[in-house]
Amino acid sequence: MEEVQIVIIGGGVVGCAVAAELSGQYKDVFLLEQHPRLGMLTSSRNSGVIHSGIFSEPGSLKAAHCREGKRLTYQFCRQHDIAHRQTGKLILAQTQGEEDSLRQLYQRGLANGLEGLQWLAPPEIRAREPHLQARAAIWVSDSGIVDSDRLVRGYAAVAQQQGAQLITNARVNGIAAAQQRLRLETTRGPLETQVLINSAGLFADEIAQMLGCPTARIYPCRGEYFEVRQAKSHLLGTLAYPVPDATGHGLGVHLTKTLAGTIMVGPNARYISDKNDYEKDREPVEAFFERARWMLPELELEDLTMGYSGIRPKLLPPDQQGSADFRIERDPLFPQAIHLLGIESPGLTGAPSIARQVARMVQETLG
Repeated sequence: MEEVQIVIIGGGVVGCAVAAELSGQYKDVFLLEQHPRLGMLTSSRNSGVIHSGIFSEPGSLKAAHCREGKRLTYQFCRQHDIAHRQTGKLILAQTQGEEDSLRQLYQRGLANGLEGLQWLAPPEIRAREPHLQARAAIWVSDSGIVDSDRLVRGYAAVAQQQGAQLITNARVNGIAAAQQRLRLETTRGPLETQVLINSAGLFADEIAQMLGCPTARIYPCRGEYFEVRQAKSHLLGTLAYPVPDATGHGLGVHLTKTLAGTIMVGPNARYISDKNDYEKDREPVEAFFERARWMLPELELEDLTMGYSGIRPKLLPPDQQGSADFRIERDPLFPQAIHLLGIESPGLTGAPSIARQVARMVQETLG
């Protein structure tokens, strides 16, 4: 039986950022990842966007962690030679109703402390991106893109250099109280810990339920992507978003100019029943084409080829509109356990800031 100070469950971008933060303060940090490789799920199956914070509700954890996490993410990428680029982002309105929503979004951005926002009319949009079409847009200067897989590996490398043990193929099958500690049954053997951090992403509710936390429930929501063929990659030089989906389930199918120079179209937002279902019954290409063509009229249907898909850990069920905030909280029965629930977008951007909040909570427990 190994006895340790801190165990982190989940080796995605947030879990690895937490390991990097805590291993600089504590010498006994273990991270358990159930898959053969770190960051295989939500952390690497996304748009790779460093978000500005304009979409988050003012005063929310999402807004706070996106604002601070953006600064820390750019800083970390520069320090550790992680491929990234501050591209800026255009948010586009097609109709008068969308333009009204865009003005509200502009005010939200100001409330969230964004600097450098610009309201653009059609001639100004074309001056920035000659092939885009819209009746109005917001220019958000501090958005960017990052190699999300390398970002995960960057946090993991820092954690390992500072003495953290990162263990893959380590699935947690059960958790029980052991006096003042928690005993974990894993596929790599039993482990006892003083502090447990549940950063299991899509499976964070299942970990929480092992401790008897009844309020934890993750609803998997799949996002699918298509890729624009290389010959049309010159049509876009930045990120182009529509006004967000009125349901709140996603940001709408958008256009991402990747670090490799290609254009990704997506993601959509489709609730599914199986957390491991990445491919069944995918939405047809025509649906993506229709959502992208109004922004980029020179696209043709045959320009799109099927890409990857990812799954978001939603806290709201499909019949509810809106977007739930991050839940970063102690377990109600075992306060030495900290749950990170519903860490969807902007979780990749906010990861280093979330890690600092977790570190403060750990310090309250361990001193």
